[in-house]
Amino acid sequence: MGEYKHGSMDISEQEKTFDGFIKMVTRGAILTIAVLIFMALVNS
Repeated sequence: MGEYKHGSMDISEQEKTFDGFIKMVTRGAILTIAVLIFMALVNS
C-alpha cells in the first residue's frame, strides 16, 4: 500500500451527494410542515 497523505483525495462527488441529501431533507421537512399546517387549517 502506498503512503496516505491527508487531504489528497478528491471528494467532489461526496460533497455533491451530501449537498443533494441536505436539500432533499430540507425540502421534505418543509413539505411535511406545510401539509400539517394545511391539515390543521382545513380541519377546524
